[in-house]
Amino acid sequence: MVIPCRNDGELLSVCLDALAAQTYQPLEVLVVDNGSTDLTAAIAEAHGALVVTEPRVGIGAAAAAGYNQAQGAVIVRCDADSVPSDDWLEKIAARFAADVGLAALTGPGQFYGVSRLRAATADLLYMRAYFLLMGAAMARWPLFGSNMAIRTEVWEAVQSRVHSTDPEVHDDVDLAFALDPGHRTACDFSLRVGISPRALVGGADLRRRVTRAFHTIALHWSIAPPWERWANHLKPATRRRYHSAG
Repeated sequence: MVIPCRNDGELLSVCLDALAAQTYQPLEVLVVDNGSTDLTAAIAEAHGALVVTEPRVGIGAAAAAGYNQAQGAVIVRCDADSVPSDDWLEKIAARFAADVGLAALTGPGQFYGVSRLRAATADLLYMRAYFLLMGAAMARWPLFGSNMAIRTEVWEAVQSRVHSTDPEVHDDVDLAFALDPGHRTACDFSLRVGISPRALVGGADLRRRVTRAFHTIALHWSIAPPWERWANHLKPATRRRYHSAG
């Protein structure tokens, strides 16, 4: 269980409480302290989590550091503002156990702290649009960093392709793009976690997110454009390929 965190100690505490209440307990909880100046590390330790220090600021670097330290066959990832239901990990474990060919699993976030109308609108225009548009861009279900899991062997196979040292990429999008054409992803819309509505804030934050999205897409389309990705997606699994060796 990996949680990248930078100066989100208060939200992290709520997340860790939710993880402690899971019906299926994780092997470990790794909180990656990404250069925090608040009490992130102390809060993590107080909840019994293991702290991994990653001084290079950027969620990609923090996430990769956590994945590389994680034990177990499946790496589960959420963000510090994630608040999963108590059966979240149980559902993830059951899905991977039932589907041995599944490389990665994801689900949406559900915005908390807003009205029902705003939450429903955000689900349609933000969350579902993300899965639809990013999925079209990469010819697979994309991953959503607040609610995702990936087999350890799959991460080990593709980690050299992710741009973890580039702070301007969306790390979850970057990872999904880096997967082999034969790596199957799935999105379970019933596998939801609560997430902070700060993603709905406009202005400079919105522009930054959009810029990072296009930057991440451009990096991977330079390796394989969308038409090639879709052509590979439609081939039999044994004939799919576009990444160069290594």
